[in-house]
Amino acid sequence: MKISTITFVLCLMYATINYSQNIPVHKTIEKLSIDGDLSDWKTPFSGPFVIHNSGESATQNTFVSLSWNDENLYIAYRCTDSKIIGKVQKKDSQIFNTDDLIEIFIDPDGDGQNYIEIGVNAFSSNYDMVLKCISPLCGGWNTSMAFDISGLETVSKITAEGYNTEIKIPFFSLKTVKNGNFTKPKAGTKWRGNAFRIDYGNLTEYLALQHYKSLKYGFHQPEEFAVFEFME
Repeated sequence: MKISTITFVLCLMYATINYSQNIPVHKTIEKLSIDGDLSDWKTPFSGPFVIHNSGESATQNTFVSLSWNDENLYIAYRCTDSKIIGKVQKKDSQIFNTDDLIEIFIDPDGDGQNYIEIGVNAFSSNYDMVLKCISPLCGGWNTSMAFDISGLETVSKITAEGYNTEIKIPFFSLKTVKNGNFTKPKAGTKWRGNAFRIDYGNLTEYLALQHYKSLKYGFHQPEEFAVFEFME
């Protein structure tokens, strides 16, 4: 009896831990305008984000919501920010070194290689890149900022509380990632990835929806990516 009880508790704990790592991507029939105005956003938000390598509470709140239809992946961020740092910058500028911004990493086949990174600051400036390999086991740090997501739309809107950001990623554009093994998602499809924010305000903080145990590569911990689960 005691062994059965212990087994049950351990199974329940394991299920709870696994579930906490799943980030739902809700299917939507709503027509979403990419304008930074979240009043038309009907799917629930996840968060708040925490310090990326400790899980401790952040100074300012961040929430994210993901949805999809047959053509696109949509992502919305809601960021509290009392001191917004940044400016309008050229496409593919390294705004992650200077500006308040949100980031999303997407790894459709979950192998930790050839995954997408997108960053957007509070002024709608963005970059997109492919992370071909991070680990020494597959050749070490190898990235390409030359990659462009065709049809990518990113708009941020400054609000009284901080800023909102909306992103639209056409699925067809992800087919062009070499060795990305992209297939169009359906209900039940699971991708790997994570959602992030860099806050350069009064106190610089690196935030994630799901925090990491390892300190090796900052935000780039593909072996610890969460699961994006596409829901009907």
